[in-house]
Amino acid sequence: MMKENKQLLVIIHLSQFLDFITGIGGFVVPLIIWLLKKDEIYELDYHGKTILNFRISMFIYTLICIPFVFLFGVGILGFIILGFIYLIFPIVNAVRASNNQTPHYPLSIKFIK
Repeated sequence: MMKENKQLLVIIHLSQFLDFITGIGGFVVPLIIWLLKKDEIYELDYHGKTILNFRISMFIYTLICIPFVFLFGVGILGFIILGFIYLIFPIVNAVRASNNQTPHYPLSIKFIK
């Protein structure tokens, strides 16, 4: 039987901000929580997959922006937009998780289904 744990769902979304402290913790910590608890906590499997798809997508978009900085300078605009998305949506989805709503991250590619 799966347990409901809204606090853990909120924590897994907010743990993405560990990137500001550790550099890669914002990917590693949600991955570890998802791998260890996805079969125990209700909805954690879906939230974890959503976060990991978002993080992988953001990494790819960041890589795409790099050459555009050197070629056209528009990559800087891309970095600003990605930064805004990266800062706002973990908070929005943490609130959604605490209210039993489905998380949604824009521009996410479904790598993990």
